[in-house]
Amino acid sequence: MSSTVKSIAPDRLEKLLGALALVMLGFVGVAVLKGMSEWANIPGVIWLHLLTIVVALALTPVLLWKRRGTPGHRALGYAWAGAMFLTAVDSLFVTTKPGHFSLIHILSVFTIVMVPVLVLAARKGNVARHRRTVRGLIIGALLIAGFFTFPFDRLLGHWLFG
Repeated sequence: MSSTVKSIAPDRLEKLLGALALVMLGFVGVAVLKGMSEWANIPGVIWLHLLTIVVALALTPVLLWKRRGTPGHRALGYAWAGAMFLTAVDSLFVTTKPGHFSLIHILSVFTIVMVPVLVLAARKGNVARHRRTVRGLIIGALLIAGFFTFPFDRLLGHWLFG
């Protein structure tokens, strides 16, 4: 490896982001289990949203911590990107009233735009851009957006703390 090529091994930030994704996954899992008595009343669009976000959260540490550039990394990366994209699109249908969006939906638009950027950067071999985009999506679309699903009497917050 030449001195001008940066390592693609996980750094401290990526180790932390993977750990935080697992913590968030744990909170989601506990909330969903605690809300079991209300499952029958939850619309399909919410279940799709939860399923895609759980896939993305579960794949995050695997993709960040394991060897990169392999066929397995690519395959899981496409699954992660697809889950993120579908989560963002689906979130546009998760509103308190049809057509009433909240500030969190800005992250949905960000994700819809950035997932193709992420994939194209990887396909072109632009590791630095790919890595920056991954970090931005994890921080913004997974962790920050995920955090805001728990307070303010939102469904997961209601289940977890109710």
